Amino acid sequence: MYIEQGYKGELGIWKYFLIPMGFIGLMVVNYALIKLLNLNVDAIMQSEISKKGANRFLVEMLIPFVIGLGILFLWVKYIHYQSITSLTTSRKRVDWKRIFFSFGVWAIITILITGIDMFFSPQDYVLNFKLEPFLYLFVIAVLLIPIQTSFEEYLFRGYMMQGIGIMAKNRWVPLVVTSVLFGLMHLGNPEVEQLGYGIMVYYIGTGLFLGILTLMDEGLELALGFHAANNLIGALLVTSDGTAFQVDALFKSVAEPTLGIDTLIPVFVIYPILLFIFARKYKWTDWRQRLTGKIVTKEVFLAEKSEIAHVD
Repeated sequence: MYIEQGYKGELGIWKYFLIPMGFIGLMVVNYALIKLLNLNVDAIMQSEISKKGANRFLVEMLIPFVIGLGILFLWVKYIHYQSITSLTTSRKRVDWKRIFFSFGVWAIITILITGIDMFFSPQDYVLNFKLEPFLYLFVIAVLLIPIQTSFEEYLFRGYMMQGIGIMAKNRWVPLVVTSVLFGLMHLGNPEVEQLGYGIMVYYIGTGLFLGILTLMDEGLELALGFHAANNLIGALLVTSDGTAFQVDALFKSVAEPTLGIDTLIPVFVIYPILLFIFARKYKWTDWRQRLTGKIVTKEVFLAEKSEIAHVD
């Protein structure tokens, strides 16, 4: 009962709307300015990187997420009076083994896919390795990128999933809404400007996959591990002039960016395989109820918790 964990705090529609609306509002303003002023996001990023260096620019780009995660945690703790553990999982404590397992699985797959692509298309990559800049990147990335991805998971699959689920009284509405909003959050990325809105299939599909992980596993742990591996390993392995993370990675992609079948393969092939792997490992059952079923009332949830505590 992950969504019902929100009952452990003090509810209130206004409380659940302020943080998400503030963040989404910033994203809307950012995207509107890009369109209204006809800004070239990639050119702006290249200019900033040339002035400040890739690593400093990366830090400046990630710091707002560190602040955002801190604000979200403080809001949950002191406004909702809810524990961070109950925002994270329905288990008694955060399962770090789940986080590391998910991280490891996706890290290995990411490295394998990248290696295979390099093998068959070596002309699309050039070695970009420079020891000192890469070591700085490694430290920055390991410290800050998991915080960036955790902020997005706690906001969308955690805070908004619980809040919308409790208000909608079911599971499918928060799953759909948070997946779409997660995708739309990436509208300002340079990839969208280069590849077009078709890339939204990947972003929304990834949000849907992470939402399914959260609801089926009754916690954020698998989504936290996957998202951290996706951004961290991706940033360290390959960079290009058309991505949000333009860093001193090991390799640089020089291929002409195109929106092809490689955008659909993760969503329609790899993610289902991963769901099968996780389902077998964690013995998931009753998919329909966990993904679309109703949310029990606060009274029923607290009564069930009281009975469990009494038995323990």
